[in-house]
Amino acid sequence: MSNNGLSKTEKKVAFSLAGVFGLRMMGLFMIMPVFALYGQDLEGFSPLWVGIAIGAYGLTQAALQIPMGILSDKFGRKPIILIGLVLFAIGSLVAANADTIYGVVAGRAIQGMGAIAAAVLALAADLTRDEQRTKVMAIIGMCIGFSFALSLLVGPIVAQYLGLSGLFAMTACLAVLGMFIVQFMVPTPVTHAPKGDTVATPTKLKAMITDPQLFRLDAGIFILHLVLTAVFVALPLDLVDAGLVKEKHWMLYFPAFIGAFFLMVPLMIIGVKKKNTKATFQVSLLIMMLALASMALFADNLVVLSIAVVLFFTGFNYLEASLPSLIAKFCPVGDKGSAMGVYSTSQFLGAFSGGLLGGGAYQLVGAAGVFGVALCLMTIWLLLTLGMKNPVLLKSYTLEATVEGKEQAKAMATELSLLPGVAEAIVVLEERVAYLKVDEHFDLREARAVLGSVS
Repeated sequence: MSNNGLSKTEKKVAFSLAGVFGLRMMGLFMIMPVFALYGQDLEGFSPLWVGIAIGAYGLTQAALQIPMGILSDKFGRKPIILIGLVLFAIGSLVAANADTIYGVVAGRAIQGMGAIAAAVLALAADLTRDEQRTKVMAIIGMCIGFSFALSLLVGPIVAQYLGLSGLFAMTACLAVLGMFIVQFMVPTPVTHAPKGDTVATPTKLKAMITDPQLFRLDAGIFILHLVLTAVFVALPLDLVDAGLVKEKHWMLYFPAFIGAFFLMVPLMIIGVKKKNTKATFQVSLLIMMLALASMALFADNLVVLSIAVVLFFTGFNYLEASLPSLIAKFCPVGDKGSAMGVYSTSQFLGAFSGGLLGGGAYQLVGAAGVFGVALCLMTIWLLLTLGMKNPVLLKSYTLEATVEGKEQAKAMATELSLLPGVAEAIVVLEERVAYLKVDEHFDLREARAVLGSVS
């Protein structure tokens, strides 16, 4: 089997798990562009409760993301993923049958209880070789981005013809389809990937939270998803006021998201070529800030709003794609699972806070106020990035290590750290694994020779 590309099994794993992740994220995202418009007949409707309904899933996701990952390590990935999808389907049906906004909030909270992201990514790691794992994760990441774009197209169309109840019923069907894929298409792993790569370790969470560079990224994803959720409380109502009927919103969202994707690509290329991720990161923040300022100042101008939506998604797409890879670059070797656990929790807390803040701000000061508050938060994030370091372009490897005691593990780690191209090395006795961060001068064969020779 060649190490140069994905094997047949790894391709199956990548696309099946990407499909599961994508179906679930579509179910969560489809409500965002339509709920403020189509939920107005629900008892108890108000902008504040619209925001809470849109963001409610984030609170339960944040609370259960790390525990569900740990449970998947104990009871198996697939059973926990299936339980999560069942909960998601139940929440969808609760929301579909609700005639009050409070019922929808309850349904969305139950949807969020199916917090399977950590378990899905851990399963992907279990079923792939270390050399190919990054490619598999990239495929899953691209699918999440595509599912968000597709939800902006499908959500308004489904709501137009089937209403909110039909939209929630469709999300339940997507969850069932996800269960089918997990049960019959995803291979069952024989072994687990090392915990440090995949699942959060509770004892290490404090260190991840207090790390200055990781904190900037965690705060960033919190603000990014807070702003995204808050904007989608106000933007649909603003577009209607500007003259775009709700049935045609998809005609703006979907092309804008696709256009923004192509505008994002030059930012990524420039960042890599100039080896200045920090500057490109800050440019993306400024693009989003320009979009929010335009939304606040030209709320009744549909042309300006449309341009602002494209700019908003350009910045959002770049930041959403960049943040996970920056977490991997800045986190201590062997602690990626814990770092990503804190990151994911911050992301979902941001979604909940954005719904709460967006709904409350809209009720008090209108759409312009929502965009103004979002702009202030993005300014805070920009200031936080001033102390951000430019990440060194390193690759991560996780290699099996046959070690019998602490002294042997220390000797292995010492030899590995002396190899050309190795920036950081740690050998974990309990996991029988070596974690490495390396540059372009690293030779994998030399590392394997060390792991096989130290006694």
